[in-house]
Amino acid sequence: MKLLVCDPTAPQAVAAMREAGIDVTVQDDITLEELENVIADYEAIVVRSRTKVRAPLIDKATNLKLIIRGGVGLDNIDVDYARSKGIEVRNTPSASSNSVAELTVGYLFALARRIPQATASLKAGKWEKKAFSKGSELSGKTLGLVGLGRIGRLVAHKALALGMSVLYHSRHHKPELEAELGIEYAALDDLLAEADYVSLHCPLSEETRHLIDERALRLMKPTAILVNTSRGAVVDTEALLQALQQGWIAAAALDVTDPEPLPADHPLLELDQVIGTPHVGAGTAEAKARVGEEVAQIAIEFAAR
Repeated sequence: MKLLVCDPTAPQAVAAMREAGIDVTVQDDITLEELENVIADYEAIVVRSRTKVRAPLIDKATNLKLIIRGGVGLDNIDVDYARSKGIEVRNTPSASSNSVAELTVGYLFALARRIPQATASLKAGKWEKKAFSKGSELSGKTLGLVGLGRIGRLVAHKALALGMSVLYHSRHHKPELEAELGIEYAALDDLLAEADYVSLHCPLSEETRHLIDERALRLMKPTAILVNTSRGAVVDTEALLQALQQGWIAAAALDVTDPEPLPADHPLLELDQVIGTPHVGAGTAEAKARVGEEVAQIAIEFAAR
């Protein structure tokens, strides 16, 4: 089987696939135009979030049988169209879950104690002890999870260990997890109204696009904080800007945005109460290694059929 690696993938994974007899080509900075010219030569491709596999590209992939997405979401792939062409689409949903969950909890601490702002103040030569002595503890606060998949469950575990109460909302009640974890289901409106922190862990779909819009943001407490490590378009960017400017909510932490990246002069980036990272939820050595392992396993099993 000929396989093309289109985005950065752990060298150990590439080596494992080659050892299994797969003909692997690595072009992990390939452009869309270059990919369109060569994709007909391959039976399988590996992508992360950078490479977009849309219908026009799929039409050129006349020999393609497998698309492996190293990561959780599949919104950069036209999955239904690919499958209609007989192409199998796989991902690695569990590999990066803990890294994203840990980033989420890191955001909770950073926002509760305004760590990034205090650091910036110190580096500017200031000693604003009084201004930064107004933080809050996470213990005793309520965390609202929108989505209770792998990442959401891990965040719940970690939040409970910190003494937080956890509410969750998902498409389906999950009584067995409620009993196991000690969390409670809430309707979305109730969760938004009650939570001190709202953390998003749902996939992007037509149902969840702009799920957090003006109406949703107005339901939140003026002291509440929004954390998004899922997909940028789950949040209406302009509504979030308005919510922060007008004090509907207190702060936000964003690993993802819509669009991505935001323009450098976007007013959201100028707000002191906004912190963020450039979509690095899965950006740990451990997650990358696990993603690579799962990618290699999927490819090797597929080639052996």
